[in-house]
Amino acid sequence: MKKLTAFHALAATLALSLPQCSHAETKHADLVIYGGTPAGLIAAIAAARENPEISIVVIEPTRWIGGVVTGGLSRTDKGNDQTIGGLVREYFERARKLGGEDTPMWYAEPKHNLAAFREMLAESGKGIEVHAERQLASVSKEKNRIISITLDNGSEWRAPLFIDASYEGDLMAAAGVRHLVGRESRDTYDEPLAGFQPMPIRPHGPETMGAVCSCLGGDAPHFIHGTPAEISALDKNGNLIAGVFRPDSNLKPGDADGLTQAYNFRLCVTQREDIRVPFPKPETYDPARYELLLRLIQAYPSVRFGRLVHLGEIANGKFDLNAQGLFSTDYAGGNTAYPDGDAETRAVIWQDHIDYVQGFLWFLGHDERIPQSLRDEVNSWGLCADEFTDNDHWPYALYVREARRMIGEYVMRQSDTWTEITKPDSIAMGSFVLDCHIVQRIVTEDGFVTDEGSFQDTPTRPYQIPYRSLLPKRNECENLLVPVCLSASHIACCSIRMEPVYMGMGDAAGIAAAQMLASGKDSPAFPDAEIASVQASLKKQGAVLEIEGLADLLTVDQLPGIVVDDLDAKFVGHWTHSNFGAPIEGTAAHDGNGDKGKKSATFTVALPKDGRYEVRFAYAASSNRASATPISIRHADGTANVEVDERKTPEHDERFTTLGIWRFETGQPAVITIRNDETDSYVSVDAIQFLENGSK
Repeated sequence: MKKLTAFHALAATLALSLPQCSHAETKHADLVIYGGTPAGLIAAIAAARENPEISIVVIEPTRWIGGVVTGGLSRTDKGNDQTIGGLVREYFERARKLGGEDTPMWYAEPKHNLAAFREMLAESGKGIEVHAERQLASVSKEKNRIISITLDNGSEWRAPLFIDASYEGDLMAAAGVRHLVGRESRDTYDEPLAGFQPMPIRPHGPETMGAVCSCLGGDAPHFIHGTPAEISALDKNGNLIAGVFRPDSNLKPGDADGLTQAYNFRLCVTQREDIRVPFPKPETYDPARYELLLRLIQAYPSVRFGRLVHLGEIANGKFDLNAQGLFSTDYAGGNTAYPDGDAETRAVIWQDHIDYVQGFLWFLGHDERIPQSLRDEVNSWGLCADEFTDNDHWPYALYVREARRMIGEYVMRQSDTWTEITKPDSIAMGSFVLDCHIVQRIVTEDGFVTDEGSFQDTPTRPYQIPYRSLLPKRNECENLLVPVCLSASHIACCSIRMEPVYMGMGDAAGIAAAQMLASGKDSPAFPDAEIASVQASLKKQGAVLEIEGLADLLTVDQLPGIVVDDLDAKFVGHWTHSNFGAPIEGTAAHDGNGDKGKKSATFTVALPKDGRYEVRFAYAASSNRASATPISIRHADGTANVEVDERKTPEHDERFTTLGIWRFETGQPAVITIRNDETDSYVSVDAIQFLENGSK
């Protein structure tokens, strides 16, 4: 296969005309949008619909428009789809209709995603120009205002207002706006999940690793996280094998660093023989890069392809191939220099990611040390002959999950996705879990490998995103909106980074820009009264800025006694968090009905005074729950063991069931452990409650 490059030439033209700027030419527009990502395109369309009289220019550094949504990511991570409306929902509905009646909502094929953007741009008339393959070279400012930007061909664009919708935040950074690459410490914003995060072994047995995942019609979990077994990180000479790093000895869990979650390519793959194209072998193929992958497979000789990658069905026999687990298509550690890199640096990293992912698939399908059954399974899949036809069927876009993050008027943080979820200047909503892919693989003190940074998916509640998070500090830049590399911590970004959310913020940025230009204002930093006008326009098009009952939540503080939620429990093994059954604090956990005998949840509670306490257990009851969930209670006089039938509705407010009454002492913490040993179905865990003296 010929060598691809980061900006490999695609089609000479798109269905939409993409004019090229002439050399050293100065041009003017009312609104310049840097980044033809989904957020950037929606911003342009929203601005044109809001104010048809303005001139809008979209400048895209690559040769295609639509970012990862047209460039490979086709199984959209959306969270609660009730939070998605307006132009964003219109776009996905168009893509679905273009795919035909067999195309599920949100999961259209890449070619139909591109066609939907073409349609919407074409309908916007002549007010939008799109210039592809033009990269930012410099920014001209006067005081705290951008006057113009100059592109790599020497052309200059002047405008009263700019939007940076790029994945990298290049315009924001070049304009001198404060930003961060990497992870804040836990203390920076009081975020429990922040900072350096070495993860423990998250064990999975051969029955899970060798089973067909639910996404392919089997019974095994559809996704697994982390390092499933003890695997040596060293070669025979005691040196680290490829892809494993030795962490900074000065770093402690929760410390800040400059690293971010891994990138990959989201592939469109199929088993349909009429369109299947074999996975290519990269020119730089080196099997030594995949030694850890080999050791993982040797630990689980019956492992299935669907446990090494995630295969999410989209339409017409096609699947979105993504990463999962310890060693997959995520290139951990390969992106460190990308966020702040220049074009040449990024091009090298981009190509390295292509080589890595292609080599991963080639290794699985052709290395003789791989079990024949797994090789055969891998080779039954391939790229799609009718996708990315001008790019050797390889997806256009490197999946830049996270790069720079602005430090603006309001920084979104972990608490904004869980407890402080309402905002008066809401312009979009998010709801996806806090989802961080692997940051790096590190060696432990005893020589084993473990994953770092990929904390367990942590639930959120549907939360409002404030307009302020799109604004730089006004003394830094007053005529710029940033809907992608917005003002958010790494942890908040782990949820916000989903494309429908970016697009929703692009929608708001476009409307705000159009209204500012129509009113003659010199800054998009609207006062509260004018934010209401932006919100009104968003609601008119059907955008969702709030969900009825958004702030309604039963918290531990509202309950009598001492209540400890599942979010404060220590889990062993992979547990899935869910909001099924309106649980306390909005979430409960379940064991996925897998790896029986290997999963547990432990609540360790220091009670305020000696005495007898009634201990209650909360769970999400259902007919598919375990009929005899084993629970141990360590108290002052020993350990008690009970079983709970989780198929039955709990007797106290349909939430809690009584486990018993025991004596506890302050110097000896109460320890309640729920296990899934020999259980016959799903084990649910929500909370533990202590009521003094056994009082009701």
